[in-house]
This record gives sequence, structure tokens and C-alpha cells, in this order.
Amino acid sequence: MYYRYSPSVLSSFPQLQSRGLLIDGIDRNADPNTAISHLTAIAENRLAHATEGELPEIKAWRRAFSVMGYKPTQYRCASEALLRRFRLEGSLPALHPLVDLCNATSLAFAIPVAVFDVEKINSILSIRHAVGNEIYETFSGTTESPEQGEIIYADDDRRAHARRWTNRQSGWSAINSKTKTALIVTEALHETAQQDTDKLINSLMTTLILLWPAVKITRANPA
Repeated sequence: MYYRYSPSVLSSFPQLQSRGLLIDGIDRNADPNTAISHLTAIAENRLAHATEGELPEIKAWRRAFSVMGYKPTQYRCASEALLRRFRLEGSLPALHPLVDLCNATSLAFAIPVAVFDVEKINSILSIRHAVGNEIYETFSGTTESPEQGEIIYADDDRRAHARRWTNRQSGWSAINSKTKTALIVTEALHETAQQDTDKLINSLMTTLILLWPAVKITRANPA
């Protein structure tokens, strides 16, 4: 078990489908451009027929954010934010082969894909409501305290690795040039979420093995 959901989150969102992968043996030397081109072409085709806000995957997350008390565009889930940026700019910045692959996969499926450096996580990640005493580190290195009741990813050190559920990951556990082991988590709430998250994970596994032939992959579905 590598991550889990609190009973309160599961009862609030019973339609949630979540899949995970633990990958060991990655580096930043892989070239994901061929895979990324294929995935972004899928996103381009979808966006040619609808804006990101009209996609069923994104509509479901907007409904969830409304339940959490946010206006539809006050905060966007990770996949919506990526799709919007891609639609406006035509590309995404290159950060790290694994991150770039996960971002492109998120574009193609319109489903959030989070990836964490496992060495920066103490014990199990819990997706739960914040108590209010957790610590969240931004990508600039500043710290914040999630609001009480906000859904976060948190470890046993009370460190928040993501705020507002699928909205904003922490810089603390972001993938970097030294990362060897990573946890990938994807989550969806729309009608065909079960089938689509399975397809997404299978797609990722196939590409990961092509890019890092020696990588060890373990399915890491939540408790």
C-alpha cells in the first residue's frame, strides 16, 4: 500500500476511480518525444471539437470542485490546467522525461496524473481533509498551510504534497534529476472513469518500459 483515501473523501465522492504505479530505476536520460507527440496529437484532436471545459472528464472534476466550495474556474484540476495551457500556447515546457510523459498522458486522457518522488514522502500518502496544521512547500520554496477541510495529499510528517486535491502539487516531492523512484497516481470521476483510468495506466506502463527498459514497475492501487 502506497496511498489511501480517507473514509470522508470516499463517502463524498463514491464515483472516484484511482490507479497508481510505483516505478523504480528512472533517470532523466530517456527521450519521450515520440510518445509525447502521439499523446499531444490525441489532445489536439479532442480540442479541435470541444474546449477543455466541455470534456466529460473535466466536467466531472468541475462538479467535484463545486462540492468542495470552489467556483468552476477559481481553481482548475491539473488536467484542465494543462489542457488550457496547451490550447493557448500549443505546447508544454520540458521539465523531466517522466514529468513530460505524465503531462502528455494527462492531456490525451483529460485526467489528472500526479507523480511524486518517493524518497520525499514519509510512509503512506493519505488523501484526506486537512486539519490545518500541515505544511505545504511551493515550487519557489515558500511554505503555506492548507485550509482546514481542504482535500490534500499528506504523509506522516504532516507534509502536504498536493493542495486542493488535484489542483496543485508541492515542490517538495517534485521529480528532479536525482529521482530514482516515483509514485504515479491518476484519478477520475466521470461516467467511464474505471475503463479510462485502466487504459491510461496501461498506456503509461507500455511507454515507461520502452523509455526505461530496466525499470521495475509495481501496480500501486490505493487501499
